[in-house]
Amino acid sequence: MRKTLLLSSALSFGAAGMLTGCGEGEGDGGDEMEVAVIPAQSSGEMEEGLNRLEDELENHLDRAVDVEHYPGYNAVVEAVNHGHVDLAYLGPLTYLIAHEESGAQAVVTQNIDGEPYYYSYIITNEEQPWESLDELLDDSEDVAFAFGSISSTSGSLIPGTELRERGVFESEDDHAFESVQYTGSHDVTAQSIENMNVDAGAIDSAIYHSLVDDGAVDDEQIRVIWESEELYQYPWVVPHDTEEEEIENIQEAFTAIEDEEVLSIFGGASSFTEIDDDQYEDVLEAAREFDMLDPEVIED
Repeated sequence: MRKTLLLSSALSFGAAGMLTGCGEGEGDGGDEMEVAVIPAQSSGEMEEGLNRLEDELENHLDRAVDVEHYPGYNAVVEAVNHGHVDLAYLGPLTYLIAHEESGAQAVVTQNIDGEPYYYSYIITNEEQPWESLDELLDDSEDVAFAFGSISSTSGSLIPGTELRERGVFESEDDHAFESVQYTGSHDVTAQSIENMNVDAGAIDSAIYHSLVDDGAVDDEQIRVIWESEELYQYPWVVPHDTEEEEIENIQEAFTAIEDEEVLSIFGGASSFTEIDDDQYEDVLEAAREFDMLDPEVIED
């Protein structure tokens, strides 16, 4: 089994050239299945789980499978849009960009504690005075606020929509806070708040709890002051022209996976479950309202 950690810059500027051969794999008469996975944990933590995922899919689908761990979103979206991969793991917002551009379809997601949902949190340090988002916004002019990546559903889009509806945020340059910044990742946001480098910020609930479980963040130093409505977990996505029989085979393969090492690298999943595009309608509407479906919003 093999994993290829591709350089983000090479993929961003040369995705088409480098990926032209995807889907024409070696062995099994050129029927190798190409799978692209964006990082959920560090590459070292994911490698063994991805090796085992490769084995699981090969056993269930009876074909060669090559799972590649990509360092960023942009190249994965491009690969899906151009049919250079057969399956990809994306964040909800980046999946919706691919869906709008090329008709990419969501087919599988993961259950966490038996449910396919996660949330956007707004968090602050326990030493701060605010017990709720309302209290924080009363002092907005004194608050240094942090989002994660601008292309993150739970770290940017959903909390940004909430703050926009409350009249305190339009963009990084147009807001009612002392300052707004994009940290680029959920773990940096959490650690910045724990260290009081910023006053409050937005984070993916599943990633937050994973950071706590791993000891990377001290839960006793963090207070959750806002929680979004349920959001469907990150989807596994196929290109628009994937045949229905192939979709069903992929869904059956994933829902049969019980390997804990595979499940653990996807937010500590308890299982995988079938989904379709309908589950992401609320996020799609928010993305349209916030004009976030332009592929230029994607950050690697």
